[in-house]
Amino acid sequence: MPIIYKICPAPLWREAERLGMFRGSGDDRRDGYIHFSTAAQVAETARRHFAGQAALFLVAVDGGSLGNALRWEASRGGELFPHLYGELDLGAVVAVIDLPLLADGSHRIPELAP
Repeated sequence: MPIIYKICPAPLWREAERLGMFRGSGDDRRDGYIHFSTAAQVAETARRHFAGQAALFLVAVDGGSLGNALRWEASRGGELFPHLYGELDLGAVVAVIDLPLLADGSHRIPELAP
């Protein structure tokens, strides 16, 4: 199972660290699952949903540790995206990476493990 990624506002992630679990953003809770992206999807997700937003983290998660709560479902253009139905146990997190905001409103996306 690949590493999957969550773009998260820093204050929301810090709250998750304080609680010991991540319950998702307002959009996640509205949709009933936590939205993730693959390495190949991160840049487009950042462009579409987080353009111009500062203080973001890219949270890398071991998808294999999430069990049956992780589902791959069609979304943007029929492309499969990982969705977590439930809370994210922080034990599955393998890295938390700053996502710097560039002058043009985009983000510097690091090289990511597929």
